[in-house]
Amino acid sequence: MLKDLSLRGAVGSLLIALAVCSGCRAATRTPVPAATADVPLAATSGKQTAVFAGGCFWGTQSVFERVKGVVATTVGYAGGSADTATYAQVTTETTGHAESVKVDYDPSKITYGQLLRIFFSVAHDPTQLNRQGPDVGTSYRSAIFYSNDEQRRISEAYIAQLDTAHVFPSRIVTQVVPLKGFYDAESYHQHYADNNPDNPYILVCDRPKIAALKEQFPELFKDYKGK
Repeated sequence: MLKDLSLRGAVGSLLIALAVCSGCRAATRTPVPAATADVPLAATSGKQTAVFAGGCFWGTQSVFERVKGVVATTVGYAGGSADTATYAQVTTETTGHAESVKVDYDPSKITYGQLLRIFFSVAHDPTQLNRQGPDVGTSYRSAIFYSNDEQRRISEAYIAQLDTAHVFPSRIVTQVVPLKGFYDAESYHQHYADNNPDNPYILVCDRPKIAALKEQFPELFKDYKGK
């Protein structure tokens, strides 16, 4: 995997990334249409959770932690069992897990549909099957792990809306599946893009996603200050 090569920070990794990483940048140059099937903002503050998989979880987290209304993000594994939820096992592509991000958000500040819009616009390319750019395998698949019927309904309706409008040149391959468990990734993966800003993989694959978020959704963009 290119991501593992980049951990060494070698110049060769940067050259490889520049050559093949265009596929893991923002999915679109402009925001995709807003979800027509969404819920209104809640009347009072609270906390709800969404779980998304869209390639390497470093970049997905670096996007959602900069969204107004998001109160916390955690990278981890979803789709498999607890006893295989380690990075070493997940990278064998035999566990059923996908690298995922748990997004805790305030429904009085942002809706689930708005989070989906960001997910499809700038967090990843939903038309790539079992990969994002140079990262290949089912652990890099595009998936929405829903925790209730409302999330399932909004997600399925939104995918149908975008496909019908031919927003992307190919059909969306994003899975919409129930969340059976979310398992936190190892501590060194948490906020990796922010803790390793000069990593070649981060510079080429993830920083453009942050720039796209700021450009496409200025009203929702916030600077991430870390913990």
